[in-house]
Amino acid sequence: MKNSIEFMVGFFMIAGFLAFGYLALQLGEVALFSDSKNYTVVAQFDNIAGVKKGASVQVAGVAVGQVGKIWLDEDSYANVALLVEKGLQLPIDSTASVKSQGLIGDKFIALSVGGEEELFKDGGLLTDTESSVDIESLISKFAFGSVE
Repeated sequence: MKNSIEFMVGFFMIAGFLAFGYLALQLGEVALFSDSKNYTVVAQFDNIAGVKKGASVQVAGVAVGQVGKIWLDEDSYANVALLVEKGLQLPIDSTASVKSQGLIGDKFIALSVGGEEELFKDGGLLTDTESSVDIESLISKFAFGSVE
């Protein structure tokens, strides 16, 4: 009788830890589970000041992915790996822009979906981009009179 109670307690403890571990991985969006739901599009920018890994990728204000990786290529372009939901069909004539949430908010990537029938495949390169606007340099140009 005592052994069966100990067995049941042990069984429920192990089941509880397994359930907790699964939920932690799901809520933490660990790549082990989330990669199968996404595909990657690499966007090439002149300037991505303020964009960080994990930043939101949005279409019409709806979050459809996140920034996975940022690196500089041999031609001094900033490359951004966009992890986009597989349900989003992104035509090859789409554009990507660096936008800001509010006046001093976080930066995110806004995608404008094109009308082409050919779609991006996993690892496709998006070169039609609008870089980040550097507010500080605009203000200094305006303040010191070098705006044309």
